[in-house]
Amino acid sequence: MKTKILNVLRKSDGYVSGQALCNMLGVSRTAVWKVINQLKEEGYVIEAVQNKGYHITQYPDILTSSEIMSQLTCVDTGSTTGIIREVVYYDETDSTNNEAKRAAERDNAADGTLYITESQTGGRGRRGRNWVSPAGSGIWMSLLLRPDIAPVNASMLTIVAAMAVQEAIHTVLKEDGHDAECRIKWPNDIVLNKKKVCGILTEMSAEMDYIHYVVIGMGINVNTTEFDDSIKATASSLYLETGDHLKRSRIVAAFSESFAKYYDTFVKTQNLAGLKEDYNSMLVNKGGDVKAIYADKEIVGKAIGINDEGELIIKTDEGEKIIRTGEVSVRGLYGYV
Repeated sequence: MKTKILNVLRKSDGYVSGQALCNMLGVSRTAVWKVINQLKEEGYVIEAVQNKGYHITQYPDILTSSEIMSQLTCVDTGSTTGIIREVVYYDETDSTNNEAKRAAERDNAADGTLYITESQTGGRGRRGRNWVSPAGSGIWMSLLLRPDIAPVNASMLTIVAAMAVQEAIHTVLKEDGHDAECRIKWPNDIVLNKKKVCGILTEMSAEMDYIHYVVIGMGINVNTTEFDDSIKATASSLYLETGDHLKRSRIVAAFSESFAKYYDTFVKTQNLAGLKEDYNSMLVNKGGDVKAIYADKEIVGKAIGINDEGELIIKTDEGEKIIRTGEVSVRGLYGYV
């Protein structure tokens, strides 16, 4: 009921009477009053005017289920838009990827469930690296999917997620009047002004020819104000790059819409043929000199873009080379990008 009331108030241009809320939801005035008080306790500033009703004048920067789902639900039909069907929120957890995997295996959690937290004590990135996830500063979330695709194609979902995050950040920044350059560094880092603001980690449980579930974990540095000396040359946040504190739930809602669009295209072909043109337009490395760093060698050339499988094509003096994701890092010749 909280989500429904918040949804109606959010999408109304003016005041909504308590009686109108009662009629819409089939509940008593007392029940509505209790929910309004709960919302106030969560940080919503709500004006209550006699003979006019309720009106939200200020929204808190929180990531609760009702805050996110109220932005993804149609007032008239109650149907949701975007990929997210349910939100499971934690004040703190070890890792949202771990929560998603536990729920998938223990509770048979549904496709489209999002696990999100204010802080993580054991957040991690690719290759087991630690991902610092302080409270109130970022979006630490994991999306559970049960896709009907071949397991060999699941790794491309990381690129689908990167496209959705890039578009979501770009959309919210544009709405707030910013023209900062948000791009993708192959394969799935999101960079703003050539500094990393988001990392993505995808994990899967599958058999030879069947996927049980895929978990896409995303860490977005939204309002983070400082970074460790070891990474501050290459890492940043949306706040540090724009000077603007952004509402995190808006980015999550925009991500849900964008992911659904790109995901539908991907599932139809089970490759990136229908998405590579869009992806390449987001690629910060495209047309630039890069080096692919392996454990025992480097490949230097010009980044052309990705192929249908999401592999990076680099043009070298010896011809085109195909770079596959895995134990390889692709950087600019003289820095991170």
